[in-house]
Amino acid sequence: MALRHGRGVAAINYPTGMNLGGDPTQALVHSTPTGNFMVSLSSVDLGQGLKHIMAQLCAETIGVPTERVIVDTADTDTGPHCMGTFASRGTHRAGNAVIAASREARQVMLEVAATALEVNADDLDTDGQGNIHVKGAPSRAISIMDTALVAHFKQGRSISGRGIFLVPRSYPDAATGAMKPATCYAHACTVADVEVDDETGEVRVLAVKNVFEVGRALNPKIVEQQLVGGSWMGISHALYETTEPYYPSREHGPTDFNEYLMPGPGDLAQTETYVLERPAADGPYGAKGPGEMCANPQIPAIANAIFDAVGVRIDVMPITPERILKALLEKAAASPGAAS
Repeated sequence: MALRHGRGVAAINYPTGMNLGGDPTQALVHSTPTGNFMVSLSSVDLGQGLKHIMAQLCAETIGVPTERVIVDTADTDTGPHCMGTFASRGTHRAGNAVIAASREARQVMLEVAATALEVNADDLDTDGQGNIHVKGAPSRAISIMDTALVAHFKQGRSISGRGIFLVPRSYPDAATGAMKPATCYAHACTVADVEVDDETGEVRVLAVKNVFEVGRALNPKIVEQQLVGGSWMGISHALYETTEPYYPSREHGPTDFNEYLMPGPGDLAQTETYVLERPAADGPYGAKGPGEMCANPQIPAIANAIFDAVGVRIDVMPITPERILKALLEKAAASPGAAS
């Protein structure tokens, strides 16, 4: 009996959103009298940093600092329509809607400023620091705060915009069944190194190397945190987590997170993560949706590594020591003369 080492590789592609029903998301953007901007969405931030990304997109489009943008993810009764935060669609769908709404709000803002400066709106630009100036003449300027005050209290205008992103529905070809279920795909590849005890069936993941292609990483640190956390979640799905008990009686199942099996800090593998950027033509500034993809390739990579180590293929999750031992015993019974 020995500790056996194996290496597994897995590559995936993952669709961003869906378009079988159009997959629409709406956004509303408006300024306050002090020149801050409010983004209203019904897309929910699950902890992946959606609010910050939407603030970045709005700020970049309008031409203000990110800290001047507030994102309100209202409920679905009071906010603009959203299909939901799922299918890795949040950044792509909501982001495009926010950009569309922000462009409309920016145009109104420039029109208000143009009247105040007595120029044409096409002659104006923003400096990204909260000011609007005449192109080629930066001294002729008005702050965005003063522009908002002019709009509210002198011109009686609302600096606001509406945006919706809708993917054209794809219908299957009658002859071939071919269709386009998504407009862009993210990609990932994982190499996993494991150590398997062929006497106990225990698996230790030694190292995981991930490469993710995510379109454009709008916020590299948020992307990195999501990808690393997702990689550890993939290890957890592969080897630990299950909503079903291991034994026939449901009394053996977990009742809370004190009993639910997950890896602790000592069980996490050495992890390397690399991000490739290949902007999507229809993504918000080229972004796709890393989303669920970040926890996917580790699972088959670990299964392949276990097969490489001990020669048994486990196709049920989680890959528990019991399942590995059962497979090893069945393999030995099928080949009684084979060397151990």
